[in-house]
Amino acid sequence: MAVLMDGKALAEEIKAELRGKVAELKRRGIVPTLATFLVGDHPASKIYVEGKRKDCEEVGISFRLYTFPPTAREEELKELLHRLNGERGVHGIFIQLPLPSHLNPARLVEEISPQKDVDGLHPYNVGRLWKGQYDPERSLLPCTPKGILKLLDRYGVEVRGKLVTIINRSDLVGKPLAKLLLDRDATVLLCHSKTRDLEGKTREADIVVSAVGRRPSFVLTAEMIKEGAVVVDVGMNYVDGKLMGDADFE
Repeated sequence: MAVLMDGKALAEEIKAELRGKVAELKRRGIVPTLATFLVGDHPASKIYVEGKRKDCEEVGISFRLYTFPPTAREEELKELLHRLNGERGVHGIFIQLPLPSHLNPARLVEEISPQKDVDGLHPYNVGRLWKGQYDPERSLLPCTPKGILKLLDRYGVEVRGKLVTIINRSDLVGKPLAKLLLDRDATVLLCHSKTRDLEGKTREADIVVSAVGRRPSFVLTAEMIKEGAVVVDVGMNYVDGKLMGDADFE
């Protein structure tokens, strides 16, 4: 039987720990503040941002939301980014993706101060990750890969020497997760929409990480997983107004 990873309990533990750290910072006169950019009216983006707001409020982090119309110009966003970079009271900056097609996300991320780049996507932070010049706990790394490693650690899953199949090749999940796992001596296989015989690739794996988010065109089924494998489902799908992952629990 496969082991399905459940991150809810771990998330609550992390939030409890963060509440204590935030309270201590506030006692010292520091109010941790996250600035978030939301451009346009993408329905899923609004839900993601609202989730971030809720998480921040639960642990005591100040959440600033800057909204822009779908027609916003790149210069407008850059101007605000530069101002927030220089504002000592802002400690993290986040741009909700995707952006309207006329905006270049890579160019905008480059305008964020590397020290405030909470997504870990600035070229400076990406470079440190790929050069191995990072601290797993303190460095600014993409949060989903970092969370996956914490989940594996919580369940006592050893990755050294294991074959890990990741169904995602994005800069935010698949690629950084692959590097973090390689640094733990795992053998990593990155799969994507052009991968041939995906089921064969997943059935070989000791650990499968699914981050597709394209239901109903993709569903991770039991037939795709070998006996005793570990499944980490971080896919986000909105079906009939409900949030669900990639895996079919039936």
